[in-house]
Amino acid sequence: MSVRKLKPITPGQRFRVVNGFDAITTDKPEKSLLAPKKRSGGRNSQGKMTMRYKGGGHKKRYRIIDFKRNKTGIPAEVKSIEYDPNRTAFIALLNYQDGEKRYIVAQNGLQVGQTLVSGHEGVAPEVGNAMPLSQIPLGTIISCIELRPGQGAVIARSAGAFAQLMARDGKFASVKLPSGETRLLLLDCFATIGVVSNSDHQLQVSGKAGRSRWLGRRPRTRPVVMNPVDHPMGGGEGKSSGGHPRSRNGIPAKGYRTRSKTKASNKYIVERRKK
Repeated sequence: MSVRKLKPITPGQRFRVVNGFDAITTDKPEKSLLAPKKRSGGRNSQGKMTMRYKGGGHKKRYRIIDFKRNKTGIPAEVKSIEYDPNRTAFIALLNYQDGEKRYIVAQNGLQVGQTLVSGHEGVAPEVGNAMPLSQIPLGTIISCIELRPGQGAVIARSAGAFAQLMARDGKFASVKLPSGETRLLLLDCFATIGVVSNSDHQLQVSGKAGRSRWLGRRPRTRPVVMNPVDHPMGGGEGKSSGGHPRSRNGIPAKGYRTRSKTKASNKYIVERRKK
C-alpha cells in the first residue's frame, strides 16, 4: 500500500496525491460477477430531488460481493486483487475448488495464490479467513463483521477499518468497533481476520473540484449563505454567522445526540463512542 505525489505540471496536479495501486493485480473485472448500476441523481420515484448535491459522475458497474462468506469448508484460491469503484477498499476474486467464483472485500496482506477458507471449525485464524466470533482467539484484529448471524458483513468494511475482539461472556462476544464503541455481538456472527485493504485511502488528495464531479458529487452550498426559506441558518444582512449549527429540518449538529433513548439495541452497547 502506497501513495504517489504527482509533479505539479498542471494546477490540478499540484496538490494531488493518488493511490499507488501496488496491491492491484488486474484491471479486468470478472464478467459473471458484474451487475448494472443505475444512478438516481438524488431523485425519488416521482422525479423530485430528495437528496441534494448528488448527480453526474462516471458510469459504474456493480461488483457482486460475497459479504456472507457462507460457502463453508471449501478452500478457495485468491485469483486477483482488484479495484472496485463502488467502495474505498480493494476486492479479491476467489476461485473455489468446486469451480465457483466470488468477490470478497480484500484484507491487508492478501496475496494472489493464497488459500482462504470460511467455516465454523478447523479454520485457522489467518488473514482473509472467515469464522464465527466463538472460534476467533481473543485480542484478534477483525473486519467485515456481521451484526446478526447470517445477515452478512455490515461493520468495518471500508478501507483500513478494523475492530478488535475483546472478550466472550455467555452467548455474547465483546467487540471494540472502529468508532471506539464497545458492543456485544452474538457468538454465531461471522467475521474476517485482518484489517481491510487500502489503508492509505485517507491520505489521498483529489487536487481539483472536477474530480469530485467524476465521483457524482455536485457543489455544496453553505447553509449560512442561503435564504431563511431554504435553511434555518439562512438570512441576515451581509455576512451574518447564522446562529447555532443545525440541519435543514432544525436538528442541532456538533455534539447533539440523535440516538433514541428507548432503542432496543441500547442494551448491547457496553461503552459509547467518544465524543
